[in-house]
Amino acid sequence: MIRAFDWLLGKFSLDMGIDLGTANTLVCVQGEGIVLSEPSVVAVQKGTNRVLLNGSAVGETAKRMLGKTPGNIVAIRPLKDGVIADFEITEAMLRYFIRRVHKRTWGLKPRVVIAIPSGITAVEKRAVINSAERAGARKVYLIDEPMAAAIGVGLPITDPSGSLIVDIGGGTTEVAVISLAGIVHAESIRVAGDEMDQAITYTLKKNHNLLIGEQTAEKIKIAIGSAAPLQQEMRLEVRGRDVASALPRKAVVSSEEVREALQEPITSIVTAIKRTLENTAPELAADLVEQGIVLAGGGVLLRGLAEVISASVDLPVRVADDPLTAVARGTEKILEQLGLLHQILSSADD
Repeated sequence: MIRAFDWLLGKFSLDMGIDLGTANTLVCVQGEGIVLSEPSVVAVQKGTNRVLLNGSAVGETAKRMLGKTPGNIVAIRPLKDGVIADFEITEAMLRYFIRRVHKRTWGLKPRVVIAIPSGITAVEKRAVINSAERAGARKVYLIDEPMAAAIGVGLPITDPSGSLIVDIGGGTTEVAVISLAGIVHAESIRVAGDEMDQAITYTLKKNHNLLIGEQTAEKIKIAIGSAAPLQQEMRLEVRGRDVASALPRKAVVSSEEVREALQEPITSIVTAIKRTLENTAPELAADLVEQGIVLAGGGVLLRGLAEVISASVDLPVRVADDPLTAVARGTEKILEQLGLLHQILSSADD
């Protein structure tokens, strides 16, 4: 239970919720909604952890540098597969985001609710807490991403009935059955949007002898990617570097090629959903026949994905409204009811 004194302190600080994603970080403030959405990228001086531009080469500024930096600059994504791969750079990124949002030069440090993958270890959880505290948080609470997503999309998490949420982000896919404010069973796999991009990169190299960067692969996925056949197939001109000559050139890629490339990561996601359903108690499984599955996260925007999942598990599937922000919106709702929802959070005191 949150102490009354801590509650009073909260009235004088600008508390925030953070969806700390592999691809993007979203920050929301209680009563204001999402106030920041930036790529999880930091540009540093090579061989050091010194962030460029006096600590502000973070987010969109740094992402524009990915794959284009000179030898003395490195653009880093400090989170890999949903967990911290570089502690110091993550801390610098969090500090930048927290300071951008918490603009007060006076008053108390903020309390922060951070959404994390359900499958990370206790050591990885401690790393997130320590990084956020050193970045300027007064108190850090952690919430599992699928629980935050379920709250964000308005699922009845406290009811004695089963809800199934699938959150496909950049680094991880989280699948969870939720009932009575708890996760009954969860699957967390490190296959999501980044794996899809890598599959597209490999296909361009194999089929067209063309090397492309991760930003180009992501653009291809968004422009012509799909999980199921399209009514009208598409083609896209892509620019990159020739494997043999090492010279710049372009090629035309089809939506059929991209769809074939995406089959492996999509199959992994469907398999994780099936495993979750197989481990769900019969009474909760019965609820899901009517309730169906809710999809959240940026990865669910892939054309035809909901239909493919529905056909694979024979359950109704719907994409949440504004799936990209579901987890962040969930952290905001938790801030609003921190006392009531405290039991679903973890912190340094646990």
